[in-house]
Amino acid sequence: MPNENALTSSHSVSENALGRSQRLMDLAKSAALAVREPLLDAFRSAMAVDYKVDLHDIVTVHDKRAEATIRAFILERESNSAIMGEEGGQIGAGDIQWYVDPIDGTANFARGIAFWCVSIAAVIDGEVVAGAIYDPVADLMFSADLDAAYLNGKPIRSHAVSDEARATLITGYPVSRDFRLDGREAALANMGVLVETFSTLRRPGSAALSIAHVAAGWADAAAGFGVNAWDVAAAILILKKAGGRYEALTLGKVPPGSLDFLCPGYIATAEGSRYPTLERVARSISEARIAKAALTQTTGRTG
Repeated sequence: MPNENALTSSHSVSENALGRSQRLMDLAKSAALAVREPLLDAFRSAMAVDYKVDLHDIVTVHDKRAEATIRAFILERESNSAIMGEEGGQIGAGDIQWYVDPIDGTANFARGIAFWCVSIAAVIDGEVVAGAIYDPVADLMFSADLDAAYLNGKPIRSHAVSDEARATLITGYPVSRDFRLDGREAALANMGVLVETFSTLRRPGSAALSIAHVAAGWADAAAGFGVNAWDVAAAILILKKAGGRYEALTLGKVPPGSLDFLCPGYIATAEGSRYPTLERVARSISEARIAKAALTQTTGRTG
């Protein structure tokens, strides 16, 4: 006969975990809302831009200021935190690891295109336990705890059309980086297959917000091949808790079996979908890059 105390203890731990998850979700939501007004004030105003890796990797002073505000907001309310931000890197050494993207879709933000968001996720022992993605322009707050996914506080469920020929796919592939990695002809051929297969293909420019739209049932699938943890950690939890599926792709950049939010590629699909062409194309891109990375390691070649 099971030990009654053990059952009670197990149930208590589960309740404690959920309560902590809900508290961290609320903190992530509040931190995102803390930068709403300054970001909206800056949006569609004259602003200077700078570049990081290349001319496609834009950053503004507003990214940096928003991240500083979010860091301070979280640390003031949860001292047991470590924070990895897109702009400022890693700070702190707490048990709760936060991933913060102050503006996912900075190129859109800088040019006045209304598809960008704030993304904040909390991770404990390698598990995403809470997340928030906030679209300030539309005033849409996507969030998730360990129990469910929400849009403006109400539970959401993803749903997709079953046939990819009738489905809407969001992807930024290919960009110039993909031309370098996959070859221009191969990358354009991959895109051509997706364009011919799906009813609609869109390139709005924010991985976090794209995946959130899949979670809300507004798009059927999304795919990406150059994301970071701060782009997708919150989105992964929101999608999964909304009933969607997330397949991480290593692309030869991280070891097999790496945590999904640490992988640079992904396929995100809403509940009820089965899209074999998308899976084949995305997996082939990942496999080709894995093979290329292995060859580079073996020969020392970088071409």
